[in-house]
This record gives sequence, C-alpha cells and structure tokens, in this order.
Amino acid sequence: MKHRRFFYMFLSVLLAPSAWAGQQDFKVGPVIKEYGNVAAVPSAPPIDASARFQVAFDVATAAEPGKINRQLESAARFINMHVAAGVPKENLKLAIVVHGGAASDLTRDAKFGSANPNAGLIAALQEAGVSIQLCGQTAVARDISVDDLLPGVTMALSAMTAHAQLQQAGYTLNPF
Repeated sequence: MKHRRFFYMFLSVLLAPSAWAGQQDFKVGPVIKEYGNVAAVPSAPPIDASARFQVAFDVATAAEPGKINRQLESAARFINMHVAAGVPKENLKLAIVVHGGAASDLTRDAKFGSANPNAGLIAALQEAGVSIQLCGQTAVARDISVDDLLPGVTMALSAMTAHAQLQQAGYTLNPF
C-alpha cells in the first residue's frame, strides 16, 4: 500500500510538467522581439481574434539604476502576449502615461546622466504604435523640457488630464 501511494505521487509529479514551469518558459514575442517576453498559457480560454483593446498604462515608479523600467516593458508584454494569442496587432491601441519618478526614464542620455537603458524600449514601443506621454506637471517639477525627452515622447498638461482624455477616447486603465 505504501509503495502504491509513493508510485502515484511520483507519477503525478511526472505528469504535471507545469509544476516545473518557470522563467525558461518565457519566449520572445512576435511583435517587440527585444522586450516583453511572454509564456504560453494553454489552459487559458482563447481570446476572440476580433477582440479590440485600447489600454492605457500608468507608470510612476522609476526603473532601478541601469535597468529598464518593468512597468514600461509591461506594454511590450501586453502586445506580444495578445498577438501570440491570435489578436491582430492592428486591434491593439496602447498609451503610456508617465509621471513621478519614472519621468527620468523618458529622457535623453544627457539628461539621464548616462546611457538611458530605456531608450531602446521606448523606440520599440513607439514603432509598435504605442503613444507615450509625460505629465507636464512632473516635467516642470523635475526641470525636464521637451528637448530633454527621447524622440517621440510627448508632453501632456498633466497625467490626470492625459488619463481623462484617454478614457474619453475609449481607453481602459491597465491596473498593472
């Protein structure tokens, strides 16, 4: 009896590979290949290929020194994940609103104080059609001008205004 119980426990471990899943299961995405790796989730219900997403991301926390901002990378992950799940890229409209400490993650190298590790991510997001806005109130408080921003990043009156306008345009706020 004891051996049979052990056998079934051993067998259940062998037949449950998802229990051993981890970071190695995350792969390069189909759209933004350098950022936003994703994992397949076979047990998730399928997403209708006609689904449309208009999503705003709120980013306030700065990246750790020398690293990319994980909150900014979430937008790349969102795109890669949904396209990999069968949603056409043209059905995805994303916007990122940045304020607070994360403002420096949008600045050119000179203003950043060294090479900005987020520059490549920002360019890749914009190439994928993501709009990126900096809160103007944060910019004034942190002495950041439009000339200090990476190419393509725009200035909003405030993060609150940007989110209100995006919401009026049909965007939902991503809580992550």
